Amino acid sequence: MIGQRLRDMFWIGLSLLIGLYLLGPILLVILFSFNESALTSLPLTGLTFDWYVKLANIDYFWPALWNSAVIGIAVSIISVVTGTLAALGLAQMEPVKASRLIYILSLPMMLPALVIGIALLSFFVRLLTIRLGIATVILGQLVVVQPFVSAIVYARLQTFDWAIVDSARDLGASATKAFLSVTLPVIQPTLVGAGLIALAISLDDFIITFFMIGSGNTLPTMVWGLVRTSLDPTINALATMLIAVSIGSTALALKFSRYRG
Repeated sequence: MIGQRLRDMFWIGLSLLIGLYLLGPILLVILFSFNESALTSLPLTGLTFDWYVKLANIDYFWPALWNSAVIGIAVSIISVVTGTLAALGLAQMEPVKASRLIYILSLPMMLPALVIGIALLSFFVRLLTIRLGIATVILGQLVVVQPFVSAIVYARLQTFDWAIVDSARDLGASATKAFLSVTLPVIQPTLVGAGLIALAISLDDFIITFFMIGSGNTLPTMVWGLVRTSLDPTINALATMLIAVSIGSTALALKFSRYRG
């Protein structure tokens, strides 16, 4: 009995240490963003919001925020539309064929982002001679984001009762009307969740954005620029904002995409 308790205490302690190791750097970034001193070291000299005010006063912060918002929203909407269409097609196939196609569609998620960034840069600049900008960032991020959306929606459609769609068609509804009135309301929470996950991935992306953005900036590339020139807590404030948005959107995505039967 005592030996079992010791083993339980050991595994609990080990789990806490691992969790602290993984979350410690994130917690320190958030903590130092409120530190009154410009030195990112303990102990804290006081709590303040001055670094967030300083961040808001940086001229290129708002354009970077706008670019991130435009790219994130565009990637979310486009990936949900195209990912849903892909998932609907996969759901009508035999499971073996659908699984093979999903593996192929998921290849961009398995490849290093650096490889994808270089490949996209060569494709857009050398082959298509397209000027880099927000449009190329959106197209580049879709390569990685859309497989996530397709997989999430396809997983939901695996438990979808297609008999209700057949009933709607038997009653005279067209394929489009049956989708809008029957299928879409059922899978709508999953689509919202998938869109929020796509938004979180887009906002956090740095490598593909770095290769595709050209002369502009997003919040992740702005962090990179600030790190290269200074190490004041303004960077921590910006990183904290990204962490909050990412965790918030992911939490909402998990809530909306959870299947309730």
